[in-house]
Amino acid sequence: MNFFENITNRFSKVTPLPEGMHQLQSTANEKPYRLHLRLQKDGSGMLILNAATVLQLNPTAAEYAFHFIKGTAREDAAKQIAQRYRVDKKIALADFDSFVDRIRTLINTPDLDPASFLNFERIAPHSSDVTLRLDCAITYRLPESTHAQYAPVKRVDRELSTAEWQTIMDKAWQAGIPHIVLTGGEATLRDDLLMLIDHAEKNGQVCGLLTDGLKLVDKTYLEMLLQTGLDHVMLILEPDNPKSWKAIETIVPQDIFLTVHLTLNNENVNESKNILERMANLAVENISLSAAENSLTDELLELQGVASSLGLTIRWDLPVPYSASHPVARETVEDNIPAGAGKTWMYVEPDGDVLPEQGQADKFLGNFLRDDWDKIRSAK
Repeated sequence: MNFFENITNRFSKVTPLPEGMHQLQSTANEKPYRLHLRLQKDGSGMLILNAATVLQLNPTAAEYAFHFIKGTAREDAAKQIAQRYRVDKKIALADFDSFVDRIRTLINTPDLDPASFLNFERIAPHSSDVTLRLDCAITYRLPESTHAQYAPVKRVDRELSTAEWQTIMDKAWQAGIPHIVLTGGEATLRDDLLMLIDHAEKNGQVCGLLTDGLKLVDKTYLEMLLQTGLDHVMLILEPDNPKSWKAIETIVPQDIFLTVHLTLNNENVNESKNILERMANLAVENISLSAAENSLTDELLELQGVASSLGLTIRWDLPVPYSASHPVARETVEDNIPAGAGKTWMYVEPDGDVLPEQGQADKFLGNFLRDDWDKIRSAK
């Protein structure tokens, strides 16, 4: 039983804090940081740190975050919490200090996980009815050498403009969605990619990028992405392309959370173990796996074990390229993989159409540019 579970079990049920948004920015004498706390109707909360990571908090943890953001003196915070939950003030003070220490650790920790860190995720992943992430396919265009199977290039008639995508980001933020992933197609083919990342950063949203990574070999371009506010990258590995490996070497030393995705297919299945070993040797820590064919499910399971033996963390809930075996959606790898599609995350096509996840074109939920969020949510 961990810190926050102890708190929840110790305290009695109380009326939750009112729903709302609260913000805190560091002073001139502190290391720069920004905190956004969204309190939900049930009292739970989402704490967004530096528009770089989202921490899901139960009602008790959310109340500690509320007092931290409001600058409540520790003695006063402990007094209020002790009275509110009928707990000894010394216990409330110790728990509040522990919470603050963890927040301070986060502020000073590089390469934060975009979803949770330091066991702060106090809501079971994808169990709530809150949408936490939009996967935005800002284009279905592909590099000339890329197979068309990686994006439905003929599905949409047009791409939204910069201003239209910014409007979608604003609507998402107003709807309480804290996390944007820019995907495609190949998202780096958009000339306005930096502008879109910058807009998410100004909103306070966590912003990720799914890419083949080839443009990120250019250190100047990569530094521009980082300085603009990019928070995490999923690189789609092309194992036979030396430039793809060079991109990993370029990204790993940077202060950004990196996940490398491998799509298992008939061409690379025999070399897949060596590919994972090479990733580990390059200090990659997080990987994503899918299979191009359902017939490779057994090999995918075996590769999962190889990843574990190499100390690689498998990320199942980030967007992946189109493939026949998508472990998150179809649970082909293990029974307990969370099914968050259409709930915890949703997918927006280049023209603004919303699907539960990529590839589910038969489940149109609405258009994010034209329709209200409540209408889109109810359509699922």
